[in-house]
Amino acid sequence: MFGLEGRRVVITGAGGGVGRALVEVFSQLGAAIVACDRPGVPLAGPVPRESHRFDLADREATLAAAEAIVAAGPPEVVISNAGATRAETLGQTDPETFDRELEVNLQGAVRFTAALLPAMRGLADGACFVFVSSVNAVQHFGNPAYSVAKAGLHAWMRAIATEEGVNGIRANAVMPGSIRTPAWEARLARDPGVVDRVARLYPLGRLVETREVARAVAFLASPLASGITGAILPVDAGLTASNLPFIREIS
Repeated sequence: MFGLEGRRVVITGAGGGVGRALVEVFSQLGAAIVACDRPGVPLAGPVPRESHRFDLADREATLAAAEAIVAAGPPEVVISNAGATRAETLGQTDPETFDRELEVNLQGAVRFTAALLPAMRGLADGACFVFVSSVNAVQHFGNPAYSVAKAGLHAWMRAIATEEGVNGIRANAVMPGSIRTPAWEARLARDPGVVDRVARLYPLGRLVETREVARAVAFLASPLASGITGAILPVDAGLTASNLPFIREIS
């Protein structure tokens, strides 16, 4: 149904919470996975046909990985999923932290996708990019440097969608809200009730699951979404559609 059988799909951050779900979902849909993550990060789930280890903050390693991927054949789908943040407030965001988070979440992602782009032009069945963004790109939920980077990814995605459509390339983004991944473990260690309190802010009353994000990505990457480019799809349990605490206060 999805039409992804045999499609060469590059996934960054493949060893993380969302990344593992992406590998699982795309493998079930018959795609040929090219799994990418930092050295030392284990890749769980289905064994990918091809994997590459590099840090997006390392310019030379990132470009070398992109070159190796292209040498094995042009990718038809690239999922820019890797990302990280530690500075949750302005007070924790010093210049060094800001630079690091922009390097990983924006500059590294741009560098990697730009290096793959030329090989993807003019493929018979087209090609596409899907960027895993965040609700932080459009509203402030903390993590200032990460938020700036994700907003920048939206702009980069739109640039590809606008200028590369003539070459058969689509570009879109999914915009998750809070996802229960290992990134929440430090918060839970400090405050075991944080997830329950945050969940009450969402119209669906819960955090998004990694597989829900992966399924949305699969849709945008598939021929089912052949007429969609330059779009941002919220996968956020209704967070950006609402101000649920305000509604509760006035009702």
